[in-house]
Amino acid sequence: MPSDQYQTLGASIGVIIAVSSIISLAVLVFAVIIYWKIFSKAGYSGAMGLLMFVPIANIIALCILAFGNWPIYEELNMLRQRAGGAPQYPPYPQNPQNPQNPQYPQYR
Repeated sequence: MPSDQYQTLGASIGVIIAVSSIISLAVLVFAVIIYWKIFSKAGYSGAMGLLMFVPIANIIALCILAFGNWPIYEELNMLRQRAGGAPQYPPYPQNPQNPQNPQYPQYR
């Protein structure tokens, strides 16, 4: 193989490594943003999402999310108790408002 083919091969391998590194970095940043949002919406610190990249800690973090009491729900329950229970909604009407003249949609 001539040396110019080695240089071409080396350059193409370098480009492939550079492109795959950029794509991998973009995927990593996207995963960090996703995990950060999940933990912050659950009421935990968003930085706890970084535990998803630590081999054993990611299983523990998932168990905390799945089986633990989320701080956001603890705060919601505290506010409901302070307000006097669950919110009261108006009752759903049991009988039609005008049974003699029901209004059906007119399709033409």
